[in-house]
Amino acid sequence: MYLGAHIGIAGGLARAPVEGRQIGCEAIQIFSKSPQMWAGPPIAPEGAVQFRQAVVREGLRATAVHHGYLLNLASPKPAMLRQSQKAFLDEIQRAELLGVDGLIFHPGAHTGSGVEAGIASITANLNDTFLATPGVHVRALLENSAGQGTTLCSNFEELQAIVTGLETPARAGVALDTCHLFAAGFDFRTAEGYGALVDRIRDTIGIERVHAFHLNDAKSGLGSHLDRHENIGHGEIGLEGFRHLVNDRRWRSVPGYLETPLDENGYARYATDLRALTTLRPRTSGGSSVTRPTGRARTRPPAAVK
Repeated sequence: MYLGAHIGIAGGLARAPVEGRQIGCEAIQIFSKSPQMWAGPPIAPEGAVQFRQAVVREGLRATAVHHGYLLNLASPKPAMLRQSQKAFLDEIQRAELLGVDGLIFHPGAHTGSGVEAGIASITANLNDTFLATPGVHVRALLENSAGQGTTLCSNFEELQAIVTGLETPARAGVALDTCHLFAAGFDFRTAEGYGALVDRIRDTIGIERVHAFHLNDAKSGLGSHLDRHENIGHGEIGLEGFRHLVNDRRWRSVPGYLETPLDENGYARYATDLRALTTLRPRTSGGSSVTRPTGRARTRPPAAVK
């Protein structure tokens, strides 16, 4: 697995790959605009080129944009749905301009219309967006939820219903958040539990549809349905709960992005979390891990990610 983190863009798009690499990231996820806004300023073509060049120069193995939090493609309210449709189309075009591998987004909540209606709405809107963006290469990645309220996709059957209902399924995939999995009731802390989780993935969405992970420990207990991220090894999952995941060869070319809490010390806690995950990897003959975080990038952390 390529280990990485969510990096802010306050210093500019081209700085994000540099800052990520400085703390040992092999992959980075960013927001392309404020996650609390429907629309953002256009991305200047030269800024996009500089970002792409920085990704190559820093040797990053994978990149992603995380969609903002207002999106709800499952909404039964016409005004909200129109806003969400417009925002999703805009964001997928922004992600394509930046040349990232995936656009990770929260599928949404049915807010009372029912699971079946919510899934149908998400599927239809993805189909419409893909039809409107021929030739786009960025893959839209549905993120599993913790199952709070009427949010959809806390189970693999709902994710499966969406991806199998797409007219161009190659345009989409899944990003699995470890905190959300745990909060939804999937206990992967033991070899047996992890094996059962992988079996569920294989038998529903398919191993090949998992294109990213969010690596977060969980503040709340198993099956709590609470989306509360914790630093690696300091939550209910625990450090050992990540060992099988980060070493599974089925995910060897899949990025895992940290979205763990930060503080006033910038990316210092990310660097600690990356070191913790790196210790779970097999040691080389020289006695060192495959990768080693090297420091801290900047003093101002990005917006919190969920």
